[in-house]
Amino acid sequence: MRKLSQLLEKIEFECVAGCLDVSIEEVIYDSRKVSEGCLFVCITGANADGHDFAAEAAAKGARVLVTEKALPMEGMEGVTVIRVENTRYALAHIAAAWFGHPAKRMKVIGVTGTKGKTTTTYLVKSILEKAGHKVGLIGTIEVIIGEKRIHAVNTTPESYLLQEYLWQMAEEGCDAVVMEVSSQGLKLHRTQGFLFDIGIFTNIEPDHIGPNEHEDFEEYLMCKGLLFQQCKVGIANMDDAHYENVVKGHTCEIETYGFNEAADLRAENLHLVKSPGELGVRFDVKGLMDFTVEVTTPGRFSVYNALTAIAICRHFSVKEDMIKKAFLEAKVKGRIEMIKVSDDFTLMIDYAHNAMSLESLLSTLKEYEPHRLVCLFGCGGNRSKLRRYEMGEVSGKLADLTIITSDNPRFEEPQDIIEDIKTGIGKTGGEYVEICDRKEAIAYAIDHGEPGDIIVLAGKGHEDYQEIKGVKYPMDERDLIRNILKERGWKKDLQTLS
Repeated sequence: MRKLSQLLEKIEFECVAGCLDVSIEEVIYDSRKVSEGCLFVCITGANADGHDFAAEAAAKGARVLVTEKALPMEGMEGVTVIRVENTRYALAHIAAAWFGHPAKRMKVIGVTGTKGKTTTTYLVKSILEKAGHKVGLIGTIEVIIGEKRIHAVNTTPESYLLQEYLWQMAEEGCDAVVMEVSSQGLKLHRTQGFLFDIGIFTNIEPDHIGPNEHEDFEEYLMCKGLLFQQCKVGIANMDDAHYENVVKGHTCEIETYGFNEAADLRAENLHLVKSPGELGVRFDVKGLMDFTVEVTTPGRFSVYNALTAIAICRHFSVKEDMIKKAFLEAKVKGRIEMIKVSDDFTLMIDYAHNAMSLESLLSTLKEYEPHRLVCLFGCGGNRSKLRRYEMGEVSGKLADLTIITSDNPRFEEPQDIIEDIKTGIGKTGGEYVEICDRKEAIAYAIDHGEPGDIIVLAGKGHEDYQEIKGVKYPMDERDLIRNILKERGWKKDLQTLS
């Protein structure tokens, strides 16, 4: 229980009715969960407006209503009505106060960007834990609080849930938190109510533009830049073409990283590392730190992910040897995740699920000069057909062999989706086979792997289900591979499968 006046300390408001000297039993922003003595925040969502349920909330016993729109006062006797400019912004500050400002008890690191957020957060968590810190994680895949893992619904949770997670982490004894910060999270004020100790910008490319996301690229860019108005130290990729626009208007100290000679933390002397079943990079770190590091994932983007993690961990005084060791052991589920099944060819799982990410991945892998580059993927149902055409065209252009299969067909027929992908491949003349059943498709890729091949299973990544006709059936590609190897009696390789 907290006093209303305490919850409103950090926001500007007008008390339209009632008084501030009331106690609050609970903070609620979902009208279905209104309880006696609660404070109900009226949120305008994509499908419903909490203001439409204000009278109902009052009838159910809500003690306080927080609103950004004028409300009819009939039936509001005895209810305190607080008017604010933006209820999402208000909810974030109210939630922070409700949980006792938990972010102040830990160092909080926020990572934003089109690509690299998930990998960076796991790298940072791994390195800091090896250095003796207890680290909470909030991201696209999951929320990690001590031994507890919670499936993530949004990359950045709603502000109340975010503050609850932060409170649980503080209570669990975490001294650091690393979290992915989406542009939607920034746009909808989910991360208000506290300052990030460190804010990170990885890169930006056109994405998340459309209904219920961002109006255009300019808005998307502006939202990414908001992080640097909400952190103490901002660390930005100086090589990104939009770097200047992202840091424009910053209120924090700025550090930079990249290959650029002017960057504070630089990568130099990049070398590709290739061994049976494994791909990586080795490079020299220069500027704010000076040592050589090897990363067990391929390509230039792996260097950026590593630099980002190093730039963060430098602020925790992590020793160079600890960083080097962590990179050799770190693995992020579904992000260029190497699955060792043979000494002859390389097999990996990656979340690349649109043309932009698939092109980046396949282009990187071609630099390793494989005997063949084999790409297995499908596309989600009830989504843009354009994505299917584009992904088909990218794979047809860059892969030596494409294996078209099913992803999450949802309420569409898998074969109809495959036909759309074939339309894209048809523009390139690239070689392909179609195998609708994903397990059979993976088995085909393994059975037909040739010495020197690089085989990519794209699109599912960390997902452990397949969605068909509204039902999510268990399906983890790692389990499929394990079962395929077991069926073939590959006991040696089965033991090395991670």
